[in-house]
Amino acid sequence: MNASGKEIPALGEFGLIKRITRRAIVCPERVVKGIGDDAAVFHPPHDQPMLLTTDLLVEQIHFRREAISGKRLGFKSLAVNLSDIAAMGGAPLDAFVSIAIPADCPLAYIDAVYAGLRELADQFGVNILGGDTTGSKKDLIINIAVTGTVDPDHLLLRDGARPGDLVYVTGFVGDSRAGLQVILEKLELSDTALVKLYDRHCKPLPHIEEGRFLARSTAVTAAIDVSDGVASDLGHIISRSGCGAVLDTRQLPISSELKQFGERFSVNAVDFALNGGEDYVLLCTVKAEMAAGLEAAFLSRFGHSLYKIGAITSSGYLEAVDVTGQRRAISSKGWDHFGKGN
Repeated sequence: MNASGKEIPALGEFGLIKRITRRAIVCPERVVKGIGDDAAVFHPPHDQPMLLTTDLLVEQIHFRREAISGKRLGFKSLAVNLSDIAAMGGAPLDAFVSIAIPADCPLAYIDAVYAGLRELADQFGVNILGGDTTGSKKDLIINIAVTGTVDPDHLLLRDGARPGDLVYVTGFVGDSRAGLQVILEKLELSDTALVKLYDRHCKPLPHIEEGRFLARSTAVTAAIDVSDGVASDLGHIISRSGCGAVLDTRQLPISSELKQFGERFSVNAVDFALNGGEDYVLLCTVKAEMAAGLEAAFLSRFGHSLYKIGAITSSGYLEAVDVTGQRRAISSKGWDHFGKGN
């Protein structure tokens, strides 16, 4: 154990729990008992279905501790869960954080992780009601479960897409993949564009309000968050819906920062946008006859476009239109946690 890792054993598990409990509850009115007992006790909203999601982040698989601050890691760890709630049109309620800490991880880093968690939790009114703490032989591991609620009449699922629906995303795609390359190649954050791409990988903002807006519109037939990549996540929708889809790569919303990155480092920005993953925007399918009205309402509400990128077909497979206008079948490869080369 190095010197920087001695503080946590000295503090002890219960001392650490007491330390991370500070400012854990931001909405006390629905909480009977938070951290400190064998289980949390809280009141669920009346007559609304509950949502529950969980995500696991493992050092060397999902992040490199030396390349991300503790605060950004805590923020992202919660963001990926809130994004799942957003994709179903829900509102987040409470988070449960379990963390396994290796001996070489300083207490200051763990403090920063919880500071990042609390920053995002405060933004969306999410309580941190419990979890677990333990040691780890080697790597830092963070698992978060989040509860939420959703109006049963406005629940978004993956299986409702139908031929003729149009496909949209709620924001830029591919930026996170470029930010990952900044980390992997240890690029110096020498300009604003690289800093923004790095931040979009390390500190994504879940589209909670966008998800609830889309769900209430009644125009959306299916939705998913872009965690594995546009092609892969659209592949999940068409698989569950028994449909096909065609993506127009010329319509993918690519940020100016990603375009600059592609030109500077000779990478294919379109491929990053199509297959990159971890952008945590929402991808949805929309009834064609309601699409124009939804586009206008979304622009008015959020100040930027809802980006049309394709259409649902009856083909049963995924196709893409390339920059030359040629249409061809593509694979929905995206991120695979057990795939070779990940």
